[in-house]
Amino acid sequence: MFLNQRPLKVFSGQSNRALAQEICDNLGITLGNSETQKFNNDNIIVRYQESLREADVFIVQALSTPTSDNLMELLLMIDAAKSASAHRVTAVIPYYSYARSDKKDEPRISISARLVADLIQTAGADRVLTMTLHSPQVHGFFKVPVDHLSSEVVIANHLITHIDNVQDGVVLATDAGDIKRASALARRLNANLAFIDKRRLSDTNVQARGLIGDVKDRKVFVVDDEISTAGSLVEAVHVAKAAGATDVYVAVTHGVYVGPAVERIAALDAVEVCSTNTVEVPEWKLEQGKKLKVLTVAPLFAEAIQRIHTGESVSSLFE
Repeated sequence: MFLNQRPLKVFSGQSNRALAQEICDNLGITLGNSETQKFNNDNIIVRYQESLREADVFIVQALSTPTSDNLMELLLMIDAAKSASAHRVTAVIPYYSYARSDKKDEPRISISARLVADLIQTAGADRVLTMTLHSPQVHGFFKVPVDHLSSEVVIANHLITHIDNVQDGVVLATDAGDIKRASALARRLNANLAFIDKRRLSDTNVQARGLIGDVKDRKVFVVDDEISTAGSLVEAVHVAKAAGATDVYVAVTHGVYVGPAVERIAALDAVEVCSTNTVEVPEWKLEQGKKLKVLTVAPLFAEAIQRIHTGESVSSLFE
């Protein structure tokens, strides 16, 4: 087997240093040394404090709040790494927030998911490693290789080890667009599948028109790619309970939790709401939203980075 002899270096932007550090701990390496400064005029400067020459560089940066600052920092880190003669630069983007804007569904708007992909490539990224894109077609906006990880194995392991008789429950997709993701989880749990037919009226207002499937007298596992304001989540839990579900558990990849999300979750009739650490959840949100739980995907990212570095298959992680 070919082993890459070039040095492996992992650096982190400011968005989620805890995840980057945990990835490095799993890899058995030291997190790279870099600094980011923001001047009074809001300009950002990134500086690497060690040699990157001919290194295989991985930059960990989630496009979470403040999204524009984090995106700009990522672009500058990629550009600076290329200027410092890195052999290859991989943008590790645990949360790609613009993935929702994947099509032109209104007149005179930008397809920003494609625009952000163009920016990342123009900055000099040689490949991208990300997790659970809201729309899988965003993968196609990149002309460089993209490794698209899934958190379903982490979520499935959590549910299996913490909940009795998961096979008797029902995995509930919050809308028809999430059926494929929910179906994959249902197969891992050997559970049944259901979904909600819904209509989005605005960013914070979702209307459910019906539930397809049987959840009466069963535990329900609501799955989605992310929780933002929790509007869809609240509606999904209410629909499930109204249809006769017993206990409701929620598991998503990205816990963004903006606006009224934490307050809504605190009042929600659900046992727990799990997300992974693709987005860093502040301690105060965890304390306020007592039902919130965070699962780690650092070992998954570490294994993917190791495989990319040594030229092994990443897709085999999910076989």
